[in-house]
Amino acid sequence: MTDIFFAILCVIGISIGQILFKISANGFNKAGSFMDPGALSVLLVALILYGITTIGWVWLLQRSELGRVYPFMALAFAIVPFLSHFFLHENFSWHYAAGVFLIVAGILVSLGQKL
Repeated sequence: MTDIFFAILCVIGISIGQILFKISANGFNKAGSFMDPGALSVLLVALILYGITTIGWVWLLQRSELGRVYPFMALAFAIVPFLSHFFLHENFSWHYAAGVFLIVAGILVSLGQKL
């Protein structure tokens, strides 16, 4: 169960990093330059988070089978849109929500007895 917890933690880190990348991209667009201090700060935080998450993922892979933990990476397809809805005010159709449901169902099916 610990492996699953850390896999989900890594996915959450990657997902938050994606939101931070988008926030920094919006800041660069608004400033009209890649030299905007605010946007660069957000980008730096995103890169640090990605680095920490990558180290955590490698640590997890030392202890787990890739086939057991990798399906959880697909959760990013559900978490990122959820976060973008609340933090970036993006909207998604019911079709998109149905697709996310199918992804989560696919993760559960693919893991089967590995949970």
